[in-house]
Amino acid sequence: MRRAILALTALAVPVCAALAVPVRAAELNIYSTRQEHLIRPLLDAFGAESGIKVNLVSGGEDALFERLRAEGANSPADLFLTVDVGRLVRAKQAGMLQPLKSAVLETAIPAELRDSEGEWFGLSVRARVIFYAKDKVKADELSTYAALAEPKWKGRICVRSSSSVYNQSLLAAMIATSGAAAAETWAKAMVANFARPPQGGDRDQILAAAAGACDIALANTYYYAGLLQSQKAEDRQAAAKVALFWPDQQGRGAHVNVSGAGVTKGARNKAEAQRFLEFLSGDKAQRLYAEAVYEFPVRRSVAISGVVADFGAFKSDTLSLAEIGKHQAETLRIFDRAGWR
Repeated sequence: MRRAILALTALAVPVCAALAVPVRAAELNIYSTRQEHLIRPLLDAFGAESGIKVNLVSGGEDALFERLRAEGANSPADLFLTVDVGRLVRAKQAGMLQPLKSAVLETAIPAELRDSEGEWFGLSVRARVIFYAKDKVKADELSTYAALAEPKWKGRICVRSSSSVYNQSLLAAMIATSGAAAAETWAKAMVANFARPPQGGDRDQILAAAAGACDIALANTYYYAGLLQSQKAEDRQAAAKVALFWPDQQGRGAHVNVSGAGVTKGARNKAEAQRFLEFLSGDKAQRLYAEAVYEFPVRRSVAISGVVADFGAFKSDTLSLAEIGKHQAETLRIFDRAGWR
C-alpha cells in the first residue's frame, strides 16, 4: 500500500506542476514616435476590442530609432510606429523590420501607401501645404511649391528647420520628380526668402503667419485643423487670420505623406502586431484617425472629418512613398549646402 501511494504521488507531481504554470496574457509592445495623446484613443479602442494588453514606449524620432537599432534582436518592441515614410524606409534599410503578409492590409491600404515587400504600412495620410496670411496674400498669387522660391517672397516665409522629417520628405519628393540639382536650387532660394531663422514646429509656423511674423507658412494640414477646433479662443482667432492653399493642383498635386508602422525584426508577439495593424486599417480606427487626429484615412470608404472637409477637395501627388524614402539621406546634404538650418 505504501509503495502504491508513493507511486501515485510521483505521478501527480508533474501533473500539478504543469497545472501551476501560468498562462501568459496576450500583449503587444509598441515603440512610437507619435505623441501619446494622438494615438491613445486608438490604443484604448484596440485593447477593449481584443483584450490584448498594449505597452507603449513613446520617444523622439531619432532617439527611439537609435534605441531600437541598438537593442537589435533583444528589443522588446513588436511594432515600430512613426510619423513619416522617411523613418519607415530608414528602419527597413537598417534591417529593423520584417515582412508581413496580410490580405486585410493589402485590401485596405492602397499600394502606393505601403511597402511592396510588406515591411511597413501607411495608416493615415497627411498633406503638407501652404498657409497664407489673409491680409497680406491673395490666393491667386500662389501656385506651386517651386514658386515659393521666387524673389517676390523674399523675407516672407516661415518654415521649420531642416531637421524636420516633414521638410526632408518634401525635398525628397522634389528630388524624385525634378532631380537633385533642381531641388538644391529651390532650397537655396527658399533660404533667401525666410522671414526668420527656422524655429518651432508646424503649429508655430501657422501662428507666426497669423501674428504677422511672416506672410507664408509651410505646415501639415492637421495642425491647422487642430487650431480651428481648439478649446482656446486665441488659437481659433489666430487660425481665422490664415487660409490654406493646395499647391500644384495643375501639376503633380499636393505633397502627401503617411504615419505608419512596421513589425520589428525580433517581434515576439507578431500575431498581436498583425492584429493591431489590421485593426488600424479598419473602419473604426480609420474614423478615429479622421475625427480625433484630423488626418486623412487610408481607407477610401471612410469619410474625413467635417473641419478637414471644409478645406475642399484637392489633387494629391501619387508619387510612391517608397521613392520619397530613397532620397531621404540626400536631402540632408542639400539642406546643409543650402544653409537651411
